[in-house]
Amino acid sequence: MANSKSIYSLSTLLIFLFVLACTDHDIFEPEPETLSSEIFVSGLKYPIGLAADDMGNLWVTEAGSGKGNDGSVSMITPSGVKTTLVTGLQSLMREGSIEGIAHLGYRAGKLYFLHGSNGILYSADVSSFKSGDSPVELADIDSADIGSYVESLGLTDPVNSNTYDFTFGPDDHMYIIDAGSNAVIKRDKVTGSLSLFAKLPNVAIGVEAVPTGIVYDGSKFLISTLTGFPFTPGAAKIFEVKTSGEVAVYKSNFTTLTGITLSGNQKPIVIQHGVFGAMGFAAKSGKVLNEDGKILLDSLSRPTDIIRGSGPIYYLLSYQDGTISKLTY
Repeated sequence: MANSKSIYSLSTLLIFLFVLACTDHDIFEPEPETLSSEIFVSGLKYPIGLAADDMGNLWVTEAGSGKGNDGSVSMITPSGVKTTLVTGLQSLMREGSIEGIAHLGYRAGKLYFLHGSNGILYSADVSSFKSGDSPVELADIDSADIGSYVESLGLTDPVNSNTYDFTFGPDDHMYIIDAGSNAVIKRDKVTGSLSLFAKLPNVAIGVEAVPTGIVYDGSKFLISTLTGFPFTPGAAKIFEVKTSGEVAVYKSNFTTLTGITLSGNQKPIVIQHGVFGAMGFAAKSGKVLNEDGKILLDSLSRPTDIIRGSGPIYYLLSYQDGTISKLTY
């Protein structure tokens, strides 16, 4: 009787562990070894940032033509239908690249997006926005000046600011990376007040870090870096920043990183923009890599963002091709 009870107890434990493994897939999900790719959306004008909401829609920023005010933010349904939320954002041509609007993120019915060149954070209520709706006016979207505060800190010589990406961290405060000042700025969720949270060191003598992506894994922040000119292969790093603001190198020996996301197991997956040479970025030299530098997907055209979807799905932006690709493993 005692033996059968012990067997019963063991069986119950094994069933419980099996159920836990099935329901808490983020803990037991295998890491991707390779990724396959298919085009999900095309025809975008130099896309920069990508986000997903809780309805399965994707949101994308497009830098535009570089000749005026045609930067935009759009929603894309799970079936691939695109609807413009807002346009009229300044689009600039700088050193051969079109830029202006930067990254974006969704949180509890609100869409936040940054205009890096102007240092502005926009926040739009999109809880009732749906496919086919007319665009909203840019002037009707709440905005906050981040760039002026960054410049007031005088972190670089000459003073520089490019508010580029953000994430939400402890207590839902916003943490913004500035690619011009190589800093992380904390924005209080209640008051909107700004403070310097961390300053990233140079990746080499005279070579700035240039942060491009930030995620929070539940205990620390992880930040991808592009590095400054000459974009030396192997010079880019993934930095970690503790909740105290202490900065350390998490992983090294990367090249021109332009985005970072987390796997189901909270491990960083990054994208290489390309290998820079005498003629600019070499064709098809972009990659998706894991935290150890293993290539998960190769021969990409200047990727600018990657996010995790549901289950074994990621979404990838190509700045050069103007596409969103669906990646699976």
